[in-house]
Amino acid sequence: MVSLTRRETLAAGAAAAATGGASGDGLQPLTSRSGVYTPARGKAALQFGFDFPEPSAPFASLLFGFRVNTFENAYALDAARTRLEWSGDSLRIVCEGLLGDGGQTPAPGRLTAELHRDADGAVQWKVRASAAFAVKSITTVVRGLPRGQLSIAAGEFIDHGDDELIFEYPQLKGAMSTPLAALQGDDGSVWALSARQIAVRPARFFFQPGPEGYRVELIHEHEGWNRSTDIETALWRVGKEPSFDIAAAKHFAHVEKSYAIPHWETRPDAPDWMRRTGLVLALHGAHWTGYIFNDYARQREILRWTATQVDPARVMVFLPAWDGRYYWNYPRYLPDPRMGGADGFRRLMDEGHRLGFHLVPMFGSNSANLALPEPAPYRDAGVRHIDGDAFDLNWVDWDNDRRGEGWSPVMNLAVDSWRSWLTERIASVLSEFGADGYFLDIAGLWENNLHGDMFEGHRRLVANLALRHPGKPPIGEMLYDAQMACTPMSQVMRYPAWPAGYDAYVRGYQHLSRPAPGRGSTGVHEAGFSLYDQEIKADQRAIPTLTVVDDTFSTHRQAMADYIAGARRWMDTHG
Repeated sequence: MVSLTRRETLAAGAAAAATGGASGDGLQPLTSRSGVYTPARGKAALQFGFDFPEPSAPFASLLFGFRVNTFENAYALDAARTRLEWSGDSLRIVCEGLLGDGGQTPAPGRLTAELHRDADGAVQWKVRASAAFAVKSITTVVRGLPRGQLSIAAGEFIDHGDDELIFEYPQLKGAMSTPLAALQGDDGSVWALSARQIAVRPARFFFQPGPEGYRVELIHEHEGWNRSTDIETALWRVGKEPSFDIAAAKHFAHVEKSYAIPHWETRPDAPDWMRRTGLVLALHGAHWTGYIFNDYARQREILRWTATQVDPARVMVFLPAWDGRYYWNYPRYLPDPRMGGADGFRRLMDEGHRLGFHLVPMFGSNSANLALPEPAPYRDAGVRHIDGDAFDLNWVDWDNDRRGEGWSPVMNLAVDSWRSWLTERIASVLSEFGADGYFLDIAGLWENNLHGDMFEGHRRLVANLALRHPGKPPIGEMLYDAQMACTPMSQVMRYPAWPAGYDAYVRGYQHLSRPAPGRGSTGVHEAGFSLYDQEIKADQRAIPTLTVVDDTFSTHRQAMADYIAGARRWMDTHG
């Protein structure tokens, strides 16, 4: 195995850049195991069990290698058929043939990478690859980056030790809401790695530690609904920045321009009441089992009392599981007879408005129970991954038999049947009951799939509802960056994981799973119980949120009053 220290990497880059010319002589004969711990010293990712060829070209103090993945295999560059063409601050890498069978057999295909050093010293590049089979993804391997703490999607810096780490945009589980990673070296340097996208596509970041630095994989995956034997990546960028704030500002300036994201102060889809919201009151309805935490009559009683504690005009009333059995009843979206029926729900909305509150019911943007007895005209809209396998919402154990349930596929808003169904159900609630907006559960889930861009489906849903019900804004959950263009507010899953760059464009509030006063019940949410924290920090960016379950109002009313008083103080600070 070839081992390469960071110092040797820098020296190789400088020597090759000085030679100029057009040949493959500057390629370093590296493999997938060069310069990394074998075996891993911390948590390990799945790997080839051999040295996969990774010939790498030096440029701007870094080394760049590539891999091509089709739907049937993984391919390396054939160094013997690769040339490097230097021109000033640019390098063109041209490979006229690939290697299959783990590097043992020549294979048809081509790869071209265009690298350029910009005015700030950062390297930007795109890669184009073709093969005999449809190309699924292109990986760029970057060497020469130091070890250090990592910030993902403008989050806090964390020292992950010797763990091998995978982050994916825009996946909920990867906690990557924008394709930006920052590496803070032990010397205080800040390296920013980002995908400068103009359309939402998968971007994966793999950090693999070695004794001197990280080996980093930056993976662009092509859209699954448009297979091709010839694909091009988004623009990648890696560079050393004076500070993290500067790195984040550059990234979000690109995001803002790419998706035409309006600034919070001027965005037209955020009504005045949303701008003034300083407390979210989450009144939990019915659990998946049918257990009712608060029926409509009880919710009206809670609102009457809350109006004596705080100006209702500053409060958004969030209604999770207003439609009966949580998730099980998705996507009927009808008032629940056991909770008071249509008349009871109407009285709740009318009295809430009379008091001055703004009420927002919850809808599932990508979940439908196919076990319901009625016909499902949206049955064709279940998500199928890029490889064709079904994507089920099966990670929640609703019935506590200690195994996830399998009756709900993840639904795709890019499919007309599902988007039309959900549009009509939301529109019906907005018009019939006068809701002030609508919440889209798990809106931040985007999956590469066979049937279309889920972001475009989300955008079209929001645009259609805005035409029919102007002034009734959408609220999302765990937004990825592009969604800020059409969704002005979001529920935040893991505060303070809310990216700092989002504050210029949207507002966030704490999650419905935030524990309620008392025993810390998370209500309709599957988490069950957790520790209740009454503290509202003065510098807290997420809007304070109070969860109300079955015993909150009857037993812990003083704790509610204390929390609301804290929210009033927070409002005084935040306007």
